[in-house]
Amino acid sequence: MPSSPSGPARAALPWHALCPAALSLVLGLWGIRRGGSIWRDEVVTYDMAGRSLPDLWRALGDADAVHGLYYLFMHALFRLFGGADPLLVLRLPSVLATAAAAAALALLGRRLAGPRAGLLAGLAFSVLPPVQRYAQEGRSYAVVCALVVWATYLLLRAADRRTPGAWTTYGTVLLTACLLHEFAVLALPAQLAALPRPARRPALRVGLAVCAGMAPLAVLSTRQSDQVSWIGGPDAGALLGFAAMSALALACAVPLRGTLLPRLALPLTVLPALTLLLLTPLKPLYVDRYVLYGHAGTALLIGAVLDRLGRNRALALAAAALLALLPVTLQLRTPQSRTDDATAVARALSTTRADCVLYLPSRRRVWSLADPDSVRRLRDVALDLGPAESGTLYGREASAPAIRARMLATERIVAVSDPAGQPLDETPQERTKRRVLADRFTPVRVRHVQGTLITEYVRVP
Repeated sequence: MPSSPSGPARAALPWHALCPAALSLVLGLWGIRRGGSIWRDEVVTYDMAGRSLPDLWRALGDADAVHGLYYLFMHALFRLFGGADPLLVLRLPSVLATAAAAAALALLGRRLAGPRAGLLAGLAFSVLPPVQRYAQEGRSYAVVCALVVWATYLLLRAADRRTPGAWTTYGTVLLTACLLHEFAVLALPAQLAALPRPARRPALRVGLAVCAGMAPLAVLSTRQSDQVSWIGGPDAGALLGFAAMSALALACAVPLRGTLLPRLALPLTVLPALTLLLLTPLKPLYVDRYVLYGHAGTALLIGAVLDRLGRNRALALAAAALLALLPVTLQLRTPQSRTDDATAVARALSTTRADCVLYLPSRRRVWSLADPDSVRRLRDVALDLGPAESGTLYGREASAPAIRARMLATERIVAVSDPAGQPLDETPQERTKRRVLADRFTPVRVRHVQGTLITEYVRVP
C-alpha cells in the first residue's frame, strides 16, 4: 500500500484534484437546463421535494423509500432556494457531486499509480458519457457515485493509518452512500479486494456495520418491490454496454498487472453490475445508473494506462477520444437525450380541446406533476385522490366501474400514454380504460411528443 504523500508532493496534491473537478464542473454547468426539459424521474424528485414533511414521510412508507434520504435533502434545498430556477436547484447537487467524485478519483489514482495517472483518471472520468449524463439529472446517482469514490479513498487511507477515527470516517461515508441508494453496498467487495491481508479484518468489521446500518432500509424497500416491477431482463443494448465497459477495463488492466490499481479498479468496474445481472433470473434489477460508480474503476484504469504511454501518445489518444465523444456530449444536452420530456407534454396538453385527461398507465400522471397548471382545466377522469393527499407517488385512482362510468359521461378525452410497443399494465383499472376507449370512443388527433403518445378521443354517439 503506497504511503501518504509528504513534503512537496503533499503541496502539489490539490492541483491534481482541482483540474478534473474544474473540468467536471464546466461540463456539468454547460447546457444544464437542456432547453427547459425535464424527464419523468426528475419530476418525481421535484414533486416529492415540494411536499410537506408529513406528506413526504407518508409517501415514503408507501413507495420509493430507497430514495427517501435524497428526497429529504432536496426538500431542504428547495426550502433554502425556493426562488431560484427549479431546474438549477434540481440538478446542481449532481453537478457538484460529479466534480467531487472527479477530485476524489484524482486523489485515488495518485495514491495508487502516481500524480499524472491520478490527474488523467479524474479527467477521463469527467468526460465519460454516462458520467456526463447523470451529472445533469436531479436524481441521487451522481451523489452516490461521489460518496462511493470518496469512501474508497478513505478506505485506503484507513488501511495505512489503522486508527479508529479513520475506519469510522470510511464507514460513515459508505453508509451514507448506501442510505441514499442501497446498491452502493455492492462496491464493498471490490473495496475489500484491494486491501492487504492485515487490513481486511477491520475493514470487514466496518463493512458488516454498514450492512447492519442499512438493513432497515433494505427490509422496507423489499416490501416496496413493486416499485422496480418495471425492470425487465437486460436487453441487448444493456448487455452490450456492460460487455464493452468490461472489455475496455480488462484491456487496460492487462498492461497494469502486478500493480495494486487493477486489483481495485477492475472489480469496481465489473462486480457491482455483474451481481445485478446474475440476479436477473431471481429478480430483474439491472439498470446501469444504479451502479454508476463502476465507471470510476474504468477511469482509474484508463488514467493509469495513459500515464504509461507517455505524454505525447496520451495527448494524442485523449484528443482523439474527445473528438469521438463530441457528438454524444452535444446530444446529452438536448431534450431528446432523455426517455421523455414532461415540459413538452405540458405544452401539448395546454392546447387540447378535451374536457378530461386520462393517464395510461396511472404512473404516467407524473408527466403533469411538474406543471399542474397545464392540466388544471382538465378533469382527471380516473383520479380519486391526488399524489400528496393519498400519500403515494402518482395518486389513488377510482375503481374500474367508477372509471368506466366517468368516461362514458364525458364527450371528449385526451389520453396520455406510453408509445406503442411498451408493456401494458393489467390491473382492472388499466384494462377498463383501454376497453372503454376502444369500444366507445374514436381518436380524432394523435401527437407523438418525446416518448409520449397524446391522443384526443371523442365519444361515439
